Amino acid sequence: MKLLDKKALVTGAARGIGRGCALELARAGADVAVNDLPQGESIDSVVEEIRRLKRKAVPVEGDVFSRPSCEKVVASALEALGRIDILISNPSLNLRAPFLEYDPEAFEKVLQGTLHGGFHLSQLVGRHMVQRGGRGKIIFISSIHARVPYARNVAYNAGKTGLISMAFTIANELLKHRINVNVIEPGWIDTPGEREAFGHGAIEQAGPTLPWGRLGTPEDIGKTAVFLASDAADYITGTTLLVDWGLWLKSASE
Repeated sequence: MKLLDKKALVTGAARGIGRGCALELARAGADVAVNDLPQGESIDSVVEEIRRLKRKAVPVEGDVFSRPSCEKVVASALEALGRIDILISNPSLNLRAPFLEYDPEAFEKVLQGTLHGGFHLSQLVGRHMVQRGGRGKIIFISSIHARVPYARNVAYNAGKTGLISMAFTIANELLKHRINVNVIEPGWIDTPGEREAFGHGAIEQAGPTLPWGRLGTPEDIGKTAVFLASDAADYITGTTLLVDWGLWLKSASE
């Protein structure tokens, strides 16, 4: 129980990577404020599963793409848990299209969801951590897209790359408060969103072609988040942890 009695806020936690992070943090002993969109995919199942692990779980609905909603989400999490020791900042949106045909409004929307939401959440939680005397863990979910310029993903690639630079800047400014700020860069993860984008058949066929012989799982990313949120990572800040099972290296293979 590496995170026993720690209090965490996880955004985008109804499914996929966010869900994996929320559940793994709970398995490690944390109480979790589970955030996702209102009227979106139900977060009740995540909350119930965390409670079955004998940890406290509270649903905190809200659209973390906007500042006012982020303020409500953080306030609700603080009201329910009393404090926030760990933030998993996982707001994201991807709208794929060729660069020459990319809709400018879609570009703005993807950046708002991928980059701006992370700023709002981390600033609000960072202020709370500083006001209570410092210490805490802020973990951003970026992507292998930050280092591999996949085609038809101009906005997402830009947003995830900017997220890393932003995280490093935040880490620098929060050093004196002993708040660790790090980034996870997932590779290709088997999530509902990926299956919707590529189809079940394509996902099943892709797994054996990857270096590890499978896609990653949300639980794999969740376990990485547990490490970065634990005391074992107290001396780590301002860095990225690539969790891609060698996908990044595939292009360099013989």
